[in-house]
Amino acid sequence: MKKEVYARRVNEAARLMKESGMDVILLTKPSNMAYLTGDGRLCAYAMITKEGHVGMGVPKTDVEDVRQLAAFDEIVGFEDEVGMIHSIAHYFKHFGIESGTMGLENTFLTQSMMGMLTHPHAKPETVTTKDCTAIMSALRIVKDDEEIDHIRTAGLVAVKGMSAAIEAVKAGMTESQVAGEAEYAMRAAGAEEFWRTYVSSGPRTNIAHGLPTNRKLQEGDLVMIDIHPIVNGYSADVCRTVCVGSATSEQQAAYDLYLKALRATIAKVRAGSAIVDLDDTLHNVIKEAGHGEHLFGPTIHGVGIDFEEAPLPPGHAFFHGEKAPAPLKKGVVIAIGNCGLYIGPWGVRIEDTVVVQEETALAVTDYPYSLT
Repeated sequence: MKKEVYARRVNEAARLMKESGMDVILLTKPSNMAYLTGDGRLCAYAMITKEGHVGMGVPKTDVEDVRQLAAFDEIVGFEDEVGMIHSIAHYFKHFGIESGTMGLENTFLTQSMMGMLTHPHAKPETVTTKDCTAIMSALRIVKDDEEIDHIRTAGLVAVKGMSAAIEAVKAGMTESQVAGEAEYAMRAAGAEEFWRTYVSSGPRTNIAHGLPTNRKLQEGDLVMIDIHPIVNGYSADVCRTVCVGSATSEQQAAYDLYLKALRATIAKVRAGSAIVDLDDTLHNVIKEAGHGEHLFGPTIHGVGIDFEEAPLPPGHAFFHGEKAPAPLKKGVVIAIGNCGLYIGPWGVRIEDTVVVQEETALAVTDYPYSLT
């Protein structure tokens, strides 16, 4: 992306900071850093002031790499945690911040990291802290055209990964091998990374998000596959359930019901829609069929740099330190189908990523629906 894009984002962040009574924000979450600076990595930070000044701190070994990737040139290197603390103090002095309020990502930071960033040798004593999660979510929730292009590309890569995974679904293969086929295909198609791949089979499809194990697939098993590639820094989220061999009539009926609920929900996605109404739509189709007790949890989440981000249904949002979601705007990207229909001996789930438009939603993960 061009430097002007990051400059515009920083200026908007500065505006929101002023509205929220913050003088500076100190970011360590890679996705937030990447959104505002063009580079995000672990063991690093970005400081943004309400005047729009940007400073970055990274391991000494990474300085030149960050100079090539980041849109800003104010970069210091440090050798260890003590050096990191002193480099933060350097920026407070450099930007002339002796008092005021500093925004931190409370829901991302561990207690020890929080202690580092608020250490007496890092920040001035008269600088207080405040959660800046809502600011970053407000900045990132609506995607611009270039971001949507990246997410659509990630969707194409996800489809190739899903195709390879389903091709590998045969009796005797392990869940881990199926996951490996998906991940290899996604790398070959252009993914630089992926979030955790979920593959569960047989009775393990009855858990919410099953990490792959060395369990061998058996004839008649359902196999739930959920993948999330990262391409150009952006994600897509797709899940399909397939059967090893022929499905039973009960399995097919459950699958058809979930697909009906998913399609009904996607059909209602447009600018102005409420996350709660969409979530209720999926739940209500399942309830009306007599399976209300077999579906739980939020079925929708935002997608972007992270595969799960704002907007989130209210209860889920509270857990993530987010505000309750406003009506959806054009350019918001969501995944629908986050929780499955868990019958008991097995479960089914289907999930797709879509872009909110003025009317009909734009599909990002266009992989065929079929249980067999």
